[in-house]
Amino acid sequence: MRVRFAAAAMLRRTGTTTFFLLLALLTAAPVHAAARLNPLQAMDAGAASALQSPSLDDIEHRTFEFFWQTANPKNGLVPDHWPPHPERDYFSSIAAVGFALTAYPIGVERGWITREQARQRVLATLKFFANAPQGDSEDHDAGYHGFFYHFLDIQTGLRYGRWVEVSTIDTTLLMAGVLFDQTYFDQDNPEEREIRELADELYRDVDWNWAQARPPLVSMGWTPGGKFIPNDWKGYDEAKILYILALGSPTHAVKPAAWKAWTSTYHLSWGSFMGGKPHVGFAPLFGHQYSESWVDFRGIRDAYMRARGMDYFENARRSVIGQRAYAISTVGHFAGYDGNIWGLTACDGPGNTTWQRPDGTSLKFYGYFARGADVGEIIDDGTIAPTAAIGSIAFAPELVLPAIDAMYSRYGKWLYSKYGFVDAFNPTFQLTDVPLRSGHVVPGEGWFDDQYLGIDQGPILLMIENYRSGFVWNVMRRNPYIRRGLERAGFTGGWLEKPANERTRATSPPATAHVPVAIMQQ
Repeated sequence: MRVRFAAAAMLRRTGTTTFFLLLALLTAAPVHAAARLNPLQAMDAGAASALQSPSLDDIEHRTFEFFWQTANPKNGLVPDHWPPHPERDYFSSIAAVGFALTAYPIGVERGWITREQARQRVLATLKFFANAPQGDSEDHDAGYHGFFYHFLDIQTGLRYGRWVEVSTIDTTLLMAGVLFDQTYFDQDNPEEREIRELADELYRDVDWNWAQARPPLVSMGWTPGGKFIPNDWKGYDEAKILYILALGSPTHAVKPAAWKAWTSTYHLSWGSFMGGKPHVGFAPLFGHQYSESWVDFRGIRDAYMRARGMDYFENARRSVIGQRAYAISTVGHFAGYDGNIWGLTACDGPGNTTWQRPDGTSLKFYGYFARGADVGEIIDDGTIAPTAAIGSIAFAPELVLPAIDAMYSRYGKWLYSKYGFVDAFNPTFQLTDVPLRSGHVVPGEGWFDDQYLGIDQGPILLMIENYRSGFVWNVMRRNPYIRRGLERAGFTGGWLEKPANERTRATSPPATAHVPVAIMQQ
Protein backbone atom coordinates (compact mmCIF):
# COMPACT_ATOMS: atom_id res chain seq x y z
CA MET A 1 0.00 0.00 0.00
CA ARG A 2 1.21 3.44 -0.90
CA VAL A 3 1.90 4.81 2.53
CA ARG A 4 4.35 1.92 2.98
CA PHE A 5 2.51 1.09 6.22
CA ALA A 6 -1.03 1.49 4.84
CA ALA A 7 -2.92 3.72 2.47
CA ALA A 8 -3.18 7.33 3.52
CA ALA A 9 -6.89 6.88 3.03
CA MET A 10 -7.01 4.27 5.75
CA LEU A 11 -5.18 6.50 8.21
CA ARG A 12 -7.49 9.39 7.39
CA ARG A 13 -10.65 7.35 7.83
CA THR A 14 -9.75 5.16 10.81
CA GLY A 15 -7.30 7.28 12.74
CA THR A 16 -5.14 4.21 13.37
CA THR A 17 -1.38 4.41 13.18
CA THR A 18 -0.62 0.86 14.25
CA PHE A 19 -1.38 -0.97 11.05
CA PHE A 20 0.47 -4.29 11.38
CA LEU A 21 3.26 -2.68 13.39
CA LEU A 22 4.73 -1.04 10.30
CA LEU A 23 5.16 2.22 12.14
CA ALA A 24 7.71 0.43 14.31
CA LEU A 25 9.66 -0.42 11.21
CA LEU A 26 9.56 3.12 9.88
CA THR A 27 10.74 4.71 13.13
CA ALA A 28 13.43 2.15 13.87
CA ALA A 29 17.15 2.73 14.04
CA PRO A 30 17.44 6.52 14.17
CA VAL A 31 20.84 8.10 13.77
CA HIS A 32 22.16 11.22 15.42
CA ALA A 33 21.81 14.32 13.28
CA ALA A 34 25.26 15.66 14.03
CA ALA A 35 26.96 12.36 13.28
CA ARG A 36 25.03 11.37 10.20
CA LEU A 37 26.98 11.27 6.92
CA ASN A 38 25.12 11.29 3.65
CA PRO A 39 26.32 8.33 1.51
CA LEU A 40 25.09 10.09 -1.60
CA GLN A 41 27.39 13.07 -1.15
CA ALA A 42 30.30 10.95 -2.31
CA MET A 43 28.49 10.02 -5.52
CA ASP A 44 28.40 12.01 -8.71
CA ALA A 45 30.77 14.66 -7.42
CA GLY A 46 29.90 17.93 -9.02
CA ALA A 47 26.58 16.66 -10.41
CA ALA A 48 24.74 19.55 -8.80
CA SER A 49 26.67 22.69 -9.62
CA ALA A 50 23.61 24.91 -9.19
CA LEU A 51 24.64 26.64 -12.43
CA GLN A 52 22.07 25.08 -14.72
CA SER A 53 19.09 22.89 -13.95
CA PRO A 54 19.22 19.32 -15.26
CA SER A 55 17.26 18.54 -18.39
CA LEU A 56 14.18 16.38 -18.16
CA ASP A 57 16.17 13.76 -20.03
CA ASP A 58 18.82 13.76 -17.31
CA ILE A 59 16.25 13.48 -14.52
CA GLU A 60 14.39 10.75 -16.34
CA HIS A 61 17.55 8.82 -17.20
CA ARG A 62 18.90 8.93 -13.64
CA THR A 63 15.52 7.84 -12.28
CA PHE A 64 15.41 4.98 -14.79
CA GLU A 65 18.84 3.88 -13.59
CA PHE A 66 17.45 3.52 -10.07
CA PHE A 67 15.27 0.66 -11.25
CA TRP A 68 17.82 -0.82 -13.64
CA GLN A 69 20.76 -0.77 -11.23
CA THR A 70 19.15 -1.56 -7.85
CA ALA A 71 16.89 -4.47 -8.85
CA ASN A 72 18.00 -8.02 -8.12
CA PRO A 73 18.66 -9.27 -11.69
CA LYS A 74 17.98 -12.88 -10.69
CA ASN A 75 14.36 -12.33 -9.69
CA GLY A 76 13.59 -8.76 -10.71
CA LEU A 77 12.77 -7.62 -7.17
CA VAL A 78 13.31 -3.90 -6.62
CA PRO A 79 14.19 -2.43 -3.22
CA ASP A 80 11.60 -0.43 -1.37
CA HIS A 81 14.34 2.06 -0.52
CA TRP A 82 17.98 2.56 -1.43
CA PRO A 83 20.80 2.59 -0.38
CA PRO A 84 20.89 -0.27 2.13
CA HIS A 85 21.77 0.73 5.66
CA PRO A 86 23.17 -1.68 8.26
CA GLU A 87 20.72 -0.45 10.90
CA ARG A 88 17.60 -0.60 8.72
CA ASP A 89 15.63 -3.43 7.17
CA TYR A 90 16.15 -3.88 3.45
CA PHE A 91 13.42 -5.48 1.39
CA SER A 92 11.56 -5.33 -1.90
CA SER A 93 8.35 -3.46 -2.63
CA ILE A 94 6.10 -5.21 -5.15
CA ALA A 95 4.66 -1.83 -6.16
CA ALA A 96 8.18 -0.67 -7.00
CA VAL A 97 8.49 -3.79 -9.19
CA GLY A 98 5.39 -2.66 -11.10
CA PHE A 99 7.03 0.68 -11.79
CA ALA A 100 10.25 -1.11 -12.79
CA LEU A 101 8.45 -3.34 -15.29
CA THR A 102 7.19 -0.15 -16.91
CA ALA A 103 10.60 1.52 -16.67
CA TYR A 104 12.41 -1.07 -18.78
CA PRO A 105 10.52 -0.38 -22.04
CA ILE A 106 10.99 3.34 -21.41
CA GLY A 107 14.70 2.62 -21.28
CA VAL A 108 14.47 0.75 -24.58
CA GLU A 109 12.61 3.54 -26.34
CA ARG A 110 15.04 6.16 -24.99
CA GLY A 111 18.08 4.12 -26.02
CA TRP A 112 19.40 3.52 -22.50
CA ILE A 113 19.21 -0.28 -22.75
CA THR A 114 18.52 -2.70 -25.59
CA ARG A 115 15.26 -4.48 -26.15
CA GLU A 116 17.07 -7.76 -25.46
CA GLN A 117 18.29 -6.49 -22.09
CA ALA A 118 14.76 -5.42 -21.19
CA ARG A 119 13.35 -8.77 -22.32
CA GLN A 120 15.73 -10.69 -20.09
CA ARG A 121 15.00 -8.55 -17.03
CA VAL A 122 11.24 -8.73 -17.59
CA LEU A 123 11.34 -12.50 -18.14
CA ALA A 124 13.32 -12.99 -14.92
CA THR A 125 10.76 -10.91 -13.04
CA LEU A 126 7.66 -12.55 -14.48
CA LYS A 127 9.08 -16.07 -14.07
CA PHE A 128 9.81 -15.34 -10.43
CA PHE A 129 6.26 -14.21 -9.69
CA ALA A 130 4.72 -17.01 -11.74
CA ASN A 131 6.67 -19.62 -9.76
CA ALA A 132 6.58 -17.91 -6.34
CA PRO A 133 4.81 -20.03 -3.68
CA GLN A 134 1.24 -19.05 -2.86
CA GLY A 135 -0.50 -20.18 0.31
CA ASP A 136 -1.66 -19.31 3.82
CA SER A 137 1.54 -20.06 5.73
CA GLU A 138 3.03 -17.35 7.91
CA ASP A 139 6.57 -17.51 6.60
CA HIS A 140 6.93 -19.67 3.49
CA ASP A 141 4.86 -17.96 0.81
CA ALA A 142 5.07 -14.91 -1.43
CA GLY A 143 1.33 -14.40 -1.77
CA TYR A 144 -2.17 -15.84 -1.67
CA HIS A 145 -5.02 -16.14 -4.18
CA GLY A 146 -2.91 -14.51 -6.88
CA PHE A 147 -2.12 -11.46 -4.74
CA PHE A 148 1.34 -10.88 -3.30
CA TYR A 149 2.74 -9.62 -0.05
CA HIS A 150 3.45 -5.91 0.11
CA PHE A 151 7.12 -6.48 0.97
CA LEU A 152 9.21 -9.48 -0.05
CA ASP A 153 12.69 -10.60 0.92
CA ILE A 154 14.76 -9.26 -1.95
CA GLN A 155 16.79 -12.47 -2.15
CA THR A 156 14.35 -15.30 -1.34
CA GLY A 157 11.20 -13.59 -2.59
CA LEU A 158 9.19 -14.72 0.46
CA ARG A 159 7.10 -12.60 2.82
CA TYR A 160 9.53 -10.27 4.54
CA GLY A 161 7.99 -10.42 8.02
CA ARG A 162 4.84 -11.29 9.89
CA TRP A 163 3.85 -7.64 9.98
CA VAL A 164 3.57 -7.60 6.16
CA GLU A 165 0.13 -7.95 4.58
CA VAL A 166 -1.05 -9.41 1.30
CA SER A 167 -1.74 -6.05 -0.33
CA THR A 168 -4.45 -5.52 -2.91
CA ILE A 169 -3.26 -2.08 -4.00
CA ASP A 170 0.40 -3.02 -4.24
CA THR A 171 -0.51 -6.13 -6.22
CA THR A 172 -2.52 -3.84 -8.47
CA LEU A 173 0.49 -1.61 -9.15
CA LEU A 174 2.58 -4.71 -9.81
CA MET A 175 -0.05 -5.93 -12.28
CA ALA A 176 -0.14 -2.54 -14.00
CA GLY A 177 3.50 -3.10 -14.88
CA VAL A 178 2.80 -6.70 -15.87
CA LEU A 179 0.02 -5.65 -18.26
CA PHE A 180 2.17 -2.85 -19.65
CA ASP A 181 4.82 -5.40 -20.61
CA GLN A 182 2.18 -7.74 -22.01
CA THR A 183 1.22 -5.05 -24.49
CA TYR A 184 4.64 -3.56 -25.18
CA PHE A 185 6.45 -6.81 -25.97
CA ASP A 186 4.46 -7.61 -29.08
CA GLN A 187 7.07 -9.16 -31.36
CA ASP A 188 6.61 -12.66 -32.75
CA ASN A 189 9.56 -14.43 -31.14
CA PRO A 190 9.76 -17.04 -28.34
CA GLU A 191 10.87 -14.66 -25.60
CA GLU A 192 8.22 -12.02 -26.21
CA ARG A 193 5.52 -14.66 -26.62
CA GLU A 194 6.58 -16.03 -23.23
CA ILE A 195 6.36 -12.55 -21.70
CA ARG A 196 2.81 -12.18 -22.98
CA GLU A 197 1.82 -15.64 -21.73
CA LEU A 198 3.33 -15.14 -18.27
CA ALA A 199 1.72 -11.72 -17.95
CA ASP A 200 -1.66 -13.15 -18.87
CA GLU A 201 -1.24 -15.99 -16.39
CA LEU A 202 -0.30 -13.66 -13.53
CA TYR A 203 -3.22 -11.30 -14.15
CA ARG A 204 -5.73 -14.11 -14.56
CA ASP A 205 -4.61 -15.65 -11.26
CA VAL A 206 -5.51 -12.57 -9.18
CA ASP A 207 -8.73 -13.51 -7.38
CA TRP A 208 -10.48 -10.19 -6.96
CA ASN A 209 -13.68 -11.90 -5.81
CA TRP A 210 -11.85 -13.52 -2.88
CA ALA A 211 -10.63 -10.05 -1.82
CA GLN A 212 -14.22 -8.76 -1.62
CA ALA A 213 -14.62 -9.48 2.06
CA ARG A 214 -17.49 -6.99 2.12
CA PRO A 215 -18.78 -6.84 -1.46
CA PRO A 216 -18.99 -5.00 -3.69
CA LEU A 217 -15.87 -3.22 -2.36
CA VAL A 218 -12.37 -4.74 -2.26
CA SER A 219 -10.51 -5.13 1.02
CA MET A 220 -7.19 -3.39 1.57
CA GLY A 221 -5.47 -6.67 2.34
CA TRP A 222 -5.12 -9.90 4.30
CA THR A 223 -2.74 -11.66 6.68
CA PRO A 224 -2.64 -15.31 7.76
CA GLY A 225 -2.90 -14.28 11.40
CA GLY A 226 -5.36 -11.39 11.19
CA LYS A 227 -7.24 -12.41 8.04
CA PHE A 228 -8.88 -9.57 6.09
CA ILE A 229 -8.07 -5.99 6.98
CA PRO A 230 -11.30 -4.41 8.28
CA ASN A 231 -11.17 -1.59 5.73
CA ASP A 232 -12.10 -1.46 2.06
CA TRP A 233 -11.01 0.76 -0.80
CA LYS A 234 -13.41 3.69 -1.04
CA GLY A 235 -12.88 6.81 -3.13
CA TYR A 236 -11.11 9.06 -3.40
CA ASP A 237 -7.48 7.93 -3.42
CA GLU A 238 -4.96 5.94 -5.46
CA ALA A 239 -7.20 2.90 -5.95
CA LYS A 240 -8.95 3.89 -9.19
CA ILE A 241 -6.62 1.54 -11.03
CA LEU A 242 -7.40 -1.27 -8.57
CA TYR A 243 -11.06 -1.26 -9.56
CA ILE A 244 -10.22 -0.87 -13.24
CA LEU A 245 -8.08 -4.00 -13.11
CA ALA A 246 -10.64 -5.84 -10.99
CA LEU A 247 -13.40 -4.99 -13.46
CA GLY A 248 -11.27 -5.98 -16.43
CA SER A 249 -10.33 -9.45 -15.19
CA PRO A 250 -11.28 -12.29 -17.56
CA THR A 251 -11.41 -14.79 -14.67
CA HIS A 252 -12.35 -13.12 -11.37
CA ALA A 253 -13.98 -9.84 -12.37
CA VAL A 254 -15.91 -7.83 -9.82
CA LYS A 255 -19.31 -6.47 -10.77
CA PRO A 256 -19.83 -2.89 -12.02
CA ALA A 257 -21.48 -2.17 -8.67
CA ALA A 258 -17.96 -2.07 -7.23
CA TRP A 259 -17.16 1.11 -9.17
CA LYS A 260 -20.42 2.70 -8.12
CA ALA A 261 -19.63 1.88 -4.48
CA TRP A 262 -16.09 3.24 -4.92
CA THR A 263 -17.39 6.60 -6.19
CA SER A 264 -20.22 6.78 -3.65
CA THR A 265 -17.91 8.47 -1.12
CA TYR A 266 -16.54 11.14 -3.46
CA HIS A 267 -18.93 13.69 -2.01
CA LEU A 268 -17.02 13.58 1.27
CA SER A 269 -14.06 15.35 -0.32
CA TRP A 270 -15.72 17.33 -3.11
CA GLY A 271 -15.13 21.06 -2.85
CA SER A 272 -12.81 23.98 -3.51
CA PHE A 273 -9.38 24.44 -1.99
CA MET A 274 -7.42 27.68 -1.72
CA GLY A 275 -10.07 29.41 -3.84
CA GLY A 276 -9.56 27.05 -6.75
CA LYS A 277 -12.04 25.20 -8.90
CA PRO A 278 -14.04 22.41 -7.20
CA HIS A 279 -12.76 18.86 -7.47
CA VAL A 280 -12.63 15.56 -5.58
CA GLY A 281 -9.82 16.11 -3.14
CA PHE A 282 -7.10 13.86 -1.79
CA ALA A 283 -4.36 15.59 0.15
CA PRO A 284 -1.18 13.60 -0.71
CA LEU A 285 -0.46 14.00 -4.41
CA PHE A 286 0.37 10.32 -4.95
CA GLY A 287 -3.39 9.73 -4.90
CA HIS A 288 -3.59 11.73 -8.14
CA GLN A 289 -0.48 10.16 -9.70
CA TYR A 290 -0.55 6.37 -9.33
CA SER A 291 -3.52 5.45 -11.46
CA GLU A 292 -2.73 8.32 -13.80
CA SER A 293 0.82 7.06 -14.37
CA TRP A 294 -0.61 4.20 -16.44
CA VAL A 295 -4.11 5.26 -17.46
CA ASP A 296 -4.76 8.23 -19.74
CA PHE A 297 -7.88 9.81 -18.25
CA ARG A 298 -7.93 12.76 -20.63
CA GLY A 299 -11.27 12.96 -22.41
CA ILE A 300 -12.78 9.79 -20.90
CA ARG A 301 -15.36 10.06 -18.15
CA ASP A 302 -17.34 7.83 -15.86
CA ALA A 303 -20.84 8.75 -14.69
CA TYR A 304 -19.56 10.85 -11.79
CA MET A 305 -17.23 12.95 -13.92
CA ARG A 306 -19.79 13.31 -16.71
CA ALA A 307 -22.12 14.84 -14.14
CA ARG A 308 -19.36 17.23 -13.04
CA GLY A 309 -18.40 18.19 -16.59
CA MET A 310 -14.72 17.22 -16.37
CA ASP A 311 -12.40 14.21 -16.30
CA TYR A 312 -9.98 12.73 -13.77
CA PHE A 313 -7.01 14.37 -15.49
CA GLU A 314 -8.56 17.79 -14.88
CA ASN A 315 -9.44 16.73 -11.34
CA ALA A 316 -5.79 15.97 -10.66
CA ARG A 317 -4.69 19.25 -12.24
CA ARG A 318 -6.96 21.20 -9.89
CA SER A 319 -5.50 19.39 -6.90
CA VAL A 320 -1.96 20.21 -8.03
CA ILE A 321 -2.84 23.87 -8.52
CA GLY A 322 -4.33 23.90 -5.02
CA GLN A 323 -1.18 22.49 -3.46
CA ARG A 324 0.98 25.13 -5.05
CA ALA A 325 -1.45 27.86 -3.89
CA TYR A 326 -1.27 26.41 -0.38
CA ALA A 327 2.54 26.67 -0.42
CA ILE A 328 2.30 30.34 -1.40
CA SER A 329 -0.17 30.95 1.42
CA THR A 330 2.20 29.48 4.02
CA VAL A 331 5.25 31.60 3.14
CA GLY A 332 6.83 32.58 6.43
CA HIS A 333 5.41 29.64 8.35
CA PHE A 334 7.68 27.04 6.74
CA ALA A 335 11.13 27.84 5.43
CA GLY A 336 11.59 27.52 1.68
CA TYR A 337 7.94 27.49 0.67
CA ASP A 338 6.96 29.81 -2.15
CA GLY A 339 5.44 29.70 -5.61
CA ASN A 340 8.21 27.43 -6.89
CA ILE A 341 9.10 25.31 -3.84
CA TRP A 342 6.11 23.12 -3.09
CA GLY A 343 4.88 19.53 -3.15
CA LEU A 344 3.37 17.37 -0.41
CA THR A 345 2.83 13.62 -0.55
CA ALA A 346 3.70 10.48 1.39
CA CYS A 347 7.48 10.54 1.79
CA ASP A 348 10.42 10.28 4.14
CA GLY A 349 10.89 12.89 6.82
CA PRO A 350 13.48 13.85 9.44
CA GLY A 351 11.85 11.87 12.25
CA ASN A 352 9.35 12.07 15.06
CA THR A 353 10.31 15.07 17.15
CA THR A 354 8.80 18.35 18.29
CA TRP A 355 10.48 21.72 17.91
CA GLN A 356 9.67 24.50 20.33
CA ARG A 357 9.79 27.66 18.27
CA PRO A 358 11.27 30.88 19.67
CA ASP A 359 7.81 32.44 19.61
CA GLY A 360 6.49 29.78 22.00
CA THR A 361 4.64 27.71 19.42
CA SER A 362 5.62 24.14 18.59
CA LEU A 363 5.98 22.18 15.37
CA LYS A 364 5.85 18.40 15.22
CA PHE A 365 8.00 16.68 12.62
CA TYR A 366 7.47 13.16 11.30
CA GLY A 367 9.45 10.38 9.68
CA TYR A 368 7.78 8.56 6.83
CA PHE A 369 4.30 10.06 6.70
CA ALA A 370 1.48 10.90 4.31
CA ARG A 371 1.66 14.68 3.98
CA GLY A 372 -0.70 16.70 1.86
CA ALA A 373 -3.03 19.65 1.44
CA ASP A 374 -6.40 19.53 -0.28
CA VAL A 375 -10.12 19.78 0.35
CA GLY A 376 -10.78 19.23 4.06
CA GLU A 377 -7.29 18.08 5.01
CA ILE A 378 -3.87 19.63 5.60
CA ILE A 379 -1.01 17.50 6.95
CA ASP A 380 2.26 19.43 6.78
CA ASP A 381 5.49 19.62 8.75
CA GLY A 382 7.54 21.49 6.17
CA THR A 383 8.79 18.37 4.40
CA ILE A 384 8.77 18.66 0.60
CA ALA A 385 8.98 15.65 -1.72
CA PRO A 386 10.31 16.25 -5.24
CA THR A 387 8.09 13.41 -6.50
CA ALA A 388 4.99 15.39 -5.51
CA ALA A 389 5.72 18.16 -8.00
CA ILE A 390 7.67 16.22 -10.65
CA GLY A 391 5.15 13.37 -10.71
CA SER A 392 2.52 16.01 -11.52
CA ILE A 393 4.33 17.39 -14.56
CA ALA A 394 1.77 16.12 -17.05
CA PHE A 395 -1.04 17.90 -15.18
CA ALA A 396 0.52 21.32 -14.71
CA PRO A 397 3.91 21.65 -16.44
CA GLU A 398 3.75 25.44 -16.21
CA LEU A 399 3.99 25.00 -12.41
CA VAL A 400 6.25 21.96 -12.26
CA LEU A 401 9.06 23.08 -14.59
CA PRO A 402 9.80 26.18 -12.45
CA ALA A 403 9.63 23.96 -9.35
CA ILE A 404 12.31 21.65 -10.77
CA ASP A 405 14.50 24.67 -11.54
CA ALA A 406 14.01 26.12 -8.05
CA MET A 407 14.64 22.87 -6.16
CA TYR A 408 17.83 22.28 -8.11
CA SER A 409 19.20 25.82 -8.07
CA ARG A 410 18.63 26.31 -4.35
CA TYR A 411 19.28 22.86 -2.96
CA GLY A 412 20.72 20.76 -5.77
CA LYS A 413 24.09 20.04 -4.17
CA TRP A 414 22.30 18.17 -1.36
CA LEU A 415 19.16 17.11 -3.21
CA TYR A 416 20.27 15.81 -6.61
CA SER A 417 22.61 12.89 -7.06
CA LYS A 418 23.14 9.45 -8.61
CA TYR A 419 19.49 8.55 -9.22
CA GLY A 420 18.08 12.06 -9.51
CA PHE A 421 16.29 13.87 -6.69
CA VAL A 422 16.42 12.16 -3.29
CA ASP A 423 13.12 11.45 -1.63
CA ALA A 424 12.54 14.55 0.48
CA PHE A 425 13.93 17.65 2.18
CA ASN A 426 12.81 20.05 4.89
CA PRO A 427 14.37 23.56 4.99
CA THR A 428 12.53 24.29 8.25
CA PHE A 429 14.21 21.45 10.15
CA GLN A 430 17.46 22.81 11.60
CA LEU A 431 17.82 20.63 14.71
CA THR A 432 21.27 19.04 14.99
CA ASP A 433 20.97 17.42 18.42
CA VAL A 434 18.09 14.97 17.87
CA PRO A 435 17.91 11.49 16.32
CA LEU A 436 16.96 11.35 12.64
CA ARG A 437 14.95 8.68 10.86
CA SER A 438 17.18 9.14 7.82
CA GLY A 439 19.18 11.84 6.07
CA HIS A 440 21.33 14.62 7.45
CA VAL A 441 21.08 18.27 8.45
CA VAL A 442 23.00 20.95 6.57
CA PRO A 443 23.40 23.89 8.97
CA GLY A 444 21.51 26.89 7.70
CA GLU A 445 19.83 24.91 4.88
CA GLY A 446 17.75 22.22 6.57
CA TRP A 447 17.27 18.46 6.49
CA PHE A 448 17.96 16.42 3.35
CA ASP A 449 17.13 12.76 2.90
CA ASP A 450 19.75 10.20 1.94
CA GLN A 451 17.31 7.71 0.43
CA TYR A 452 15.45 7.00 -2.78
CA LEU A 453 12.08 5.23 -2.53
CA GLY A 454 10.93 3.03 -5.42
CA ILE A 455 7.31 4.11 -5.18
CA ASP A 456 8.35 7.78 -5.34
CA GLN A 457 10.82 7.26 -8.17
CA GLY A 458 8.11 5.56 -10.22
CA PRO A 459 5.79 8.55 -10.75
CA ILE A 460 8.77 10.77 -11.59
CA LEU A 461 9.88 8.45 -14.37
CA LEU A 462 6.49 7.49 -15.80
CA MET A 463 4.98 10.95 -15.67
CA ILE A 464 7.99 12.68 -17.21
CA GLU A 465 7.73 10.17 -20.05
CA ASN A 466 4.00 10.74 -20.38
CA TYR A 467 4.62 14.48 -20.47
CA ARG A 468 7.33 14.15 -23.09
CA SER A 469 5.69 11.58 -25.36
CA GLY A 470 2.56 9.96 -23.90
CA PHE A 471 4.37 6.63 -24.29
CA VAL A 472 3.11 4.80 -21.20
CA TRP A 473 -0.45 6.00 -21.72
CA ASN A 474 -0.43 5.02 -25.38
CA VAL A 475 0.80 1.51 -24.69
CA MET A 476 -1.81 0.97 -21.98
CA ARG A 477 -4.57 2.23 -24.28
CA ARG A 478 -3.95 -0.88 -26.35
CA ASN A 479 -4.31 -3.35 -23.50
CA PRO A 480 -7.70 -5.09 -23.80
CA TYR A 481 -8.03 -5.67 -20.06
CA ILE A 482 -7.52 -1.99 -19.26
CA ARG A 483 -10.08 -1.01 -21.88
CA ARG A 484 -12.57 -3.60 -20.62
CA GLY A 485 -12.13 -2.43 -17.02
CA LEU A 486 -12.73 1.19 -17.98
CA GLU A 487 -15.77 0.33 -20.05
CA ARG A 488 -17.30 -1.82 -17.30
CA ALA A 489 -16.73 1.10 -14.91
CA GLY A 490 -18.86 3.22 -17.24
CA PHE A 491 -16.14 5.26 -18.94
CA THR A 492 -16.97 6.60 -22.38
CA GLY A 493 -15.61 9.10 -24.88
CA GLY A 494 -12.17 10.11 -26.03
CA TRP A 495 -9.71 7.41 -27.01
CA LEU A 496 -12.07 4.65 -25.83
CA GLU A 497 -14.12 5.34 -28.94
CA LYS A 498 -11.15 4.53 -31.19
CA PRO A 499 -9.65 1.14 -32.12
CA ALA A 500 -6.74 -0.05 -29.99
CA ASN A 501 -4.37 -1.06 -32.75
CA GLU A 502 -1.83 1.73 -33.09
CA ARG A 503 1.68 1.25 -31.72
CA THR A 504 3.28 4.41 -30.32
CA ARG A 505 6.96 4.92 -29.57
CA ALA A 506 8.48 7.16 -26.92
CA THR A 507 9.65 9.55 -29.64
CA SER A 508 6.10 10.47 -30.65
CA PRO A 509 4.84 14.04 -30.22
CA PRO A 510 3.92 15.22 -26.72
CA ALA A 511 0.65 13.92 -25.34
CA THR A 512 -0.01 16.61 -22.79
CA ALA A 513 -2.92 18.96 -22.42
CA HIS A 514 -3.48 22.46 -21.07
CA VAL A 515 0.03 23.65 -22.00
CA PRO A 516 1.64 25.11 -25.12
CA VAL A 517 4.17 22.87 -26.81
CA ALA A 518 6.65 25.74 -26.59
CA ILE A 519 7.35 25.10 -22.91
CA MET A 520 8.21 21.45 -23.46
CA GLN A 521 11.77 20.45 -22.57
CA GLN A 522 12.58 17.37 -24.59
